[in-house]
Amino acid sequence: MFDQKKMRKLMKQAGVKMTEVEAEEVIIRTPDEEYVFEYPEVAIISAAGQKMFQLSGNYITRRRQIEISEEDIKLVMNQANCTKEEAKRALKGSRGDIAAAIMQLTGG
Repeated sequence: MFDQKKMRKLMKQAGVKMTEVEAEEVIIRTPDEEYVFEYPEVAIISAAGQKMFQLSGNYITRRRQIEISEEDIKLVMNQANCTKEEAKRALKGSRGDIAAAIMQLTGG
């Protein structure tokens, strides 16, 4: 069985400091999705001048929503000579990449 008291003592002897964080939510974002932890167990571990985060708990995975600004839509419309809907669709398809959206619409 895991003895937390013994583990803390060994960590202290090795110069490792562990601080618990009362987190309400932690979100890890990747280009395509988010991992959302609600009320996770979080600890900051300090050793050899570096800090590491330890995270555990239940999470849900959700697809990231791409936010496309009106400015980006207008730029694509002007450069690709297309409608607003075509520009939006191309930007969503390219995950917000303006150059890729323009190339997709112009065949470039």
